[in-house]
Amino acid sequence: MPLVWHRHPRYFIFVALAMLTTIYMLNPYQSPLRTDSYAAYIRNNELPARLERAERVYSKTIADRKEMIRKFGPTPREILMFPPNKSPWPAYTAWSFFPPSFHCPHELERIGSIGDGGKWACGMSRLEHKPDCLIYTFGMNYETSFEAELLDRTRHCEVWGYDFHSSSFGSGIKSNYRAHFFPWGLANVDAHGSNDGNRLYTLKTLLEMNEHKHIDVLKIDVEGWEFEVLTQILQPYIASGEPLPFGQLLIEIHAWDKKFEEFLPWWEMLEAAGLRPFMTEVNLVYQNYNKDRDTDLVEYSFINIKGDNIFIADPPLP
Repeated sequence: MPLVWHRHPRYFIFVALAMLTTIYMLNPYQSPLRTDSYAAYIRNNELPARLERAERVYSKTIADRKEMIRKFGPTPREILMFPPNKSPWPAYTAWSFFPPSFHCPHELERIGSIGDGGKWACGMSRLEHKPDCLIYTFGMNYETSFEAELLDRTRHCEVWGYDFHSSSFGSGIKSNYRAHFFPWGLANVDAHGSNDGNRLYTLKTLLEMNEHKHIDVLKIDVEGWEFEVLTQILQPYIASGEPLPFGQLLIEIHAWDKKFEEFLPWWEMLEAAGLRPFMTEVNLVYQNYNKDRDTDLVEYSFINIKGDNIFIADPPLP
């Protein structure tokens, strides 16, 4: 009697291939897509992998900055914020040393007005249904298109606004039980006694007064006081190793009369605290009306990569 593979060779080949494929797939020592392979690397779009790749790119930016300082310095003391229009015309401004090279791991979009008042933010869709969402905003001067859009887009976000130059949010925000305004200022010290002209509070004091532990988005425009304010906010967290109490920082930097050797350690303090810039925008409105001035005003958007805030960690499943 002829053997089966002689009588049905095609059937035998099909069965043999099916058996070999099954053995290959079940082999615990043979993965069809190794984790160290090129294909696995480019296909891994999980949030931790996106953050890891972004941090790798940003680490290169830090190294490039040091090299650029050596090239034009060779120390920070010799670097000018805005070199004058004369020989040798070094090809940089202060902002060239601080590019926003950390990639936002979510959608990047402008919230609020296209012009002055709007801010570039990362992953605001993650706040749309967040039950304990908090936005703190300082120095609005009645321009509240950013705050108004977040109130409109989210179900639960509360906006806590502070500005001693204003008496309300302004026309952009009508009566809303999720909007809380106070004519107070943000400072690096508490000064709100009866003899103080303006009521000033540290962020720590405001959090304690409001019984809040964490802010999702912190927006600051305090006309040059950001250097003292952020130093006071960040240093205790850097010393303790604890993550900052906010997920994103949207800030306008006013570099009036700053020297590079002063600005650099302040910026490196932000980095040490876990803040990474993902967007920047020069204030061209200010520049247009101050053509004789340097490009002193610039907006930066930062994401906090430490801790488990909503922008770097997915919430647990119910």
